[in-house]
Amino acid sequence: MDLQPTSQQQLLIDRAYDLATKRFAPRAAEYDRKATFPVEDYVDLRDSGLLALCVPKQHGGLEAGFETYCLVSEQLAQGNASTALTYNMHTLVMLFMGEFVQNIDLPHGVRRRHDALSEQRYRQVVDQGVFYAQPHSEPVESGTPDKLQVGGRRFGTRAERIDGGYLVNGRKFFVSSAGVADFYATPALLTGDGPWEERTLYLSIPRDAKGLKFSGEWDPLGMRGTVSREMLLEDVWVSADSEILPPGVFGQLYQRIPHQFLGFSATFLGIMQASYDFAIGYLTGQIPGAPNERDGASDMTNAVAEMLFTLEGTRALYYRAISEMRLDPTVESVQRARAAHTKVQRTAVQITGEAIRVCGGRAYLKQYPLERYYRDARASALMRPWTEEIATKQAGEIALA
Repeated sequence: MDLQPTSQQQLLIDRAYDLATKRFAPRAAEYDRKATFPVEDYVDLRDSGLLALCVPKQHGGLEAGFETYCLVSEQLAQGNASTALTYNMHTLVMLFMGEFVQNIDLPHGVRRRHDALSEQRYRQVVDQGVFYAQPHSEPVESGTPDKLQVGGRRFGTRAERIDGGYLVNGRKFFVSSAGVADFYATPALLTGDGPWEERTLYLSIPRDAKGLKFSGEWDPLGMRGTVSREMLLEDVWVSADSEILPPGVFGQLYQRIPHQFLGFSATFLGIMQASYDFAIGYLTGQIPGAPNERDGASDMTNAVAEMLFTLEGTRALYYRAISEMRLDPTVESVQRARAAHTKVQRTAVQITGEAIRVCGGRAYLKQYPLERYYRDARASALMRPWTEEIATKQAGEIALA
């Protein structure tokens, strides 16, 4: 077993870390303060080639897989967690079109059409710098839960076949990149008869589509730069070519590749690393305005060591889990994925809070990033479909089954 990155992965890790620390980090506090979307970060992602991280090489991308994406996202989060979290959603759309769907059995004609439509979307990302949002979540109180066995609700949105395309109606909430992304990769359920899973759709809704509206205030505790408002679809018509995946495939992939939910965790692992690094810099007098080494570092030796042990233990479990991503994984590997995901959710809050404690009162001020890291980390337990509550409940039920 070798959990070391490949040489190509290390190059991308270094590229992402350089971008995060030199470009994202200096402006992260301003985006957080104003709760505005980090547009400049996405210009940098495009210019660096990372927007096309998971686009096949034949279409101009870097052809990275899910595991590599997670390693890259961990680095980006050290500059701006909101950027990394929204980048997760864009990149997962690329993975759905490519790596995730490759092992699904499709009729030859369906496969050929999917590849042709995907090529068009890939070229838009590479040539025009477009990016995608993923408006999946819907208010559970607005209807019955999905039949997908992953928790939450995303198929209250309905699509009716009409005029060679789809008429879409629904409501999504906590839609990150609201009003900013070029396209919204939207799950919907085709109206009519037939097996439920076969009626699942994954549609590309352009930002300027007639009937698409964004609403609501956005003034949250953390992840403020994600700009995650509500999205209303009222008789939004899109052509049949808006199918990101062939009908029925999204429902399969959502249940047959549960490791995809670990993509969120990379962001919070990055926050943990950034908090630890800041604490070391602060306690050793490397941060402007910090006390010198004699004033604080020696008293916190054991606390810093415990932070390191927790961080590295969490990372080791997470890396093991993402290395096991595949279609139809074993029960044991899915349980390990839940363990890794939940471990990140819990320790993100623990380490960011501990970093504030060991650095002392001055580090609590907004002139330093620790309080932002802590606020952002609080979102980790709430990300659907594997919220901390849902993932823990599922793991316990399966263990006892």
